[in-house]
Amino acid sequence: MKIDYQLKPESERRSTPFTPEENVGFGVLRTDHMFLMDYENGEWSNARIVPYGAMEMMPGAMCIHYGQSIFEGAKAFQHQDGEIYTYRIDKNAKRLNRSGDIVCIPNLDESIQEQAVHALIDVERLWFPQQDGACFYIRPFIFATEDRLSLGISSKYTFCVMLSPSGAYYANGFNNALRLLISKTYHRAVSGGTGASKAAGNYAASLRATQSAAEHGAAQVLYLDSTNTKLEEVGAMNHFHVRKDGTIVIPEFTDTILKSITSESILALGDVLECEVRQETILLEDFIADIESGDIIEAGGFGTAAVVSPVGSYVFEDGREVIVGDGNVGPHIKRIYQVYTDIQNGLREAPEGWLRKVERHHK
Repeated sequence: MKIDYQLKPESERRSTPFTPEENVGFGVLRTDHMFLMDYENGEWSNARIVPYGAMEMMPGAMCIHYGQSIFEGAKAFQHQDGEIYTYRIDKNAKRLNRSGDIVCIPNLDESIQEQAVHALIDVERLWFPQQDGACFYIRPFIFATEDRLSLGISSKYTFCVMLSPSGAYYANGFNNALRLLISKTYHRAVSGGTGASKAAGNYAASLRATQSAAEHGAAQVLYLDSTNTKLEEVGAMNHFHVRKDGTIVIPEFTDTILKSITSESILALGDVLECEVRQETILLEDFIADIESGDIIEAGGFGTAAVVSPVGSYVFEDGREVIVGDGNVGPHIKRIYQVYTDIQNGLREAPEGWLRKVERHHK
C-alpha cells in the first residue's frame, strides 16, 4: 500500500518525547495526525496520513441516519529497548471485518489495516507518554459516507485510524472492586442481531442501562440473555469468574457476545497462569448460588481498555446484593492482571506473533 504523507510542517509537530508530569488519562489526548482511506466504486483507495482534525461529511451521510459505523480498540506499548510494539493487532483487524460483515460494511484487507496502524504510530512515536503504565490506545473505525436518505447499504465509506496517548487505566492503583447491576429490564443483544460486532449503535443502546446502573449505585450492568437466565457481558467487556480451585470461567461466545481479544488471550494463557481457563454456558441461578456457597471466589470483566475490571458485588433491581468473596480485589485477578500487562510491556515472553514491532521508516 502506498501512503501519501500529508504531514504538518515540522515546526508544528512534536519534536521531543512526551514527558507528562501527571497521568494523562485514558482516551483523552490525540496525536498530531490520523490515517484515512476511502471506499468508492467497489474498492479501497487514497491511503493518507493527514493532520488530526475535523472531517468534512455531508449532512445526509448514511452513518448519521442509519448507524453504519464500526470501530476497534487496540493498544501499543513502548518496551525497554525504546521501540513500540502493537499487541495482537491482527486480531483487531479480523474482528473489524467480522463487524463489517454483520452491518454490511465492505472488508478492508487485514494487512492494510495493520500497515495503516504501524505507519501512523511510526509518524507519532514521540507522542508516546514517558510514564509507567502508558500506552497508545488505537482506534480504527469505518463509517458510511454516501449522501442518501433512503435506507440501504452505503456505497461509500471512510476508514480512519487515530491514536490516543494514554496513561495507566488504574491511575491510583489496581485496588478497588466494582459493583454491577444484574438487570432483567435491559438487554444488550438478542440472537440474530448485532451483538457480536463492535457496531457503534450497540454502545448507544447501552447508555440507558448504564444510567440505571448508576441509580443502583453500580458502575456497570451485567447483561443477561433475552430469557434472563444466562450470563452474557458486563458493560463493554466480557464477564468471567474464578472458582475456588483457581479455574477461570468465561461465558461461551455466541452471536450475542462480542468476542473479546483479552478473553481469547486469557484462554490461551492457561499454562502461563498455571490454572485451567475454560468457557461454558453460565446460568444466573447457578452463578448466584455458587457465589453464596463460596464456590466462586472472584469475578470481573475482560476488555482492552482496563484489561481486568474486578467485581466485588452484584446488586439486583429489587435491591438485593450478593458479595463475591470478601468484596475486594482477589489474588487470582491480581495475578491475571500482572501476567497480562507484563506480556504487553515486554517484561514476560509473549506467545509468537502477539507483539509486533513498529519499524522506523519515517523521520
